[in-house]
Amino acid sequence: MPSAALSIAISARMDEFAERLLTWHDQHGRKDLPWQQDITPYRVWLSEIMLQQTQVATVIGYFNRFVDRFPTVDELARADLDEVLHLWTGLGYYARARNLHKTAVTIVATHDGQFPNSQDQLEALPGIGRSTAGAIRAIAMQQHATILDGNVKRVLARYHAQAGYLGVTAVAQQLWRYAEMHTPKKRTNIYTQAIMDLGATICSRRKPLCGSCPVASGCAAYREGTTEAYPERKPKTEKPIREARFFVVTQKSGATLLEQKPADGLWGGLWTPPERPIEQSPDSFITELGYSSEQMESAHIAPRFRHTFTHFHLDIEPVYIQVAGDPSLVREGLEQRWVFPEHLTSGNERIGLSAPAVKLIASLQPPFAENA
Repeated sequence: MPSAALSIAISARMDEFAERLLTWHDQHGRKDLPWQQDITPYRVWLSEIMLQQTQVATVIGYFNRFVDRFPTVDELARADLDEVLHLWTGLGYYARARNLHKTAVTIVATHDGQFPNSQDQLEALPGIGRSTAGAIRAIAMQQHATILDGNVKRVLARYHAQAGYLGVTAVAQQLWRYAEMHTPKKRTNIYTQAIMDLGATICSRRKPLCGSCPVASGCAAYREGTTEAYPERKPKTEKPIREARFFVVTQKSGATLLEQKPADGLWGGLWTPPERPIEQSPDSFITELGYSSEQMESAHIAPRFRHTFTHFHLDIEPVYIQVAGDPSLVREGLEQRWVFPEHLTSGNERIGLSAPAVKLIASLQPPFAENA
């Protein structure tokens, strides 16, 4: 049995996993990503939120445009939510953008424009969970903190051959224990970048590059030849299918009608062609808007297309309608407005659009499709 002094020395020694990972990152890790430059809590927070369920290659352009427009948390807090959602259009999971805005407002109002430096205070902010708070503390504040994002879960699940679906509480708790065990007290900021990098570039979801992995010698899944089995996938269930009609109403001038979604629902706060039940007819919709049936110059029902959410499929049936008359006949207000597709392209209209809105507007204005 080792002496107390030897036990302390062993526990103080950096974990071999962390040592190998840090050495690899010093030589091969990515160091030129935009959020790795001019590191601040704001930039780390923004990148962590954008990278949730989104590839690095996709995020880079969005991140650069976002910080160009909102270089500080103060400027983001002062922004109109429509503009925030406009810059987020196409990135998906729009609750992330709404929570970014809420958090910026809270930080300015409650924390004097400074990110709190404790785990509990960070987690109390909208959209910031345990791992994101850990990343902010570790990378931007150089504190000893632990992360467990999607890439890290995959690395640790394979390294320890952790059985079970990651969505199961007991499995997630065990992975947190592994994450805390491996996180070194020194160079925590570099280690945090390194383990995320390893998952993104080497320990990929499909066809991991085990021959280039710095920790392969200790990886249980690699030894067993079962890397593809970890982490276990979510048990498959059939997603329900819902149906809706999207009414794409245009004037001869080219203006098209958009409607803003309620803040607390799907596509919350985004603008989209009016969505109605699949049973609603063009005639009844036109009447709802305040037009007479004689003012409907044409109506065309286009083939359906599918938009998939996490929990269900939405089959969308576009109905293209051209109307005659003054656009002011439609009730203007916060929930409805006429827009010109070319104004969305040029940036004169800075509003957030749902993915179906982008697709449907692109069908009216080809240049929009090219620049979306």
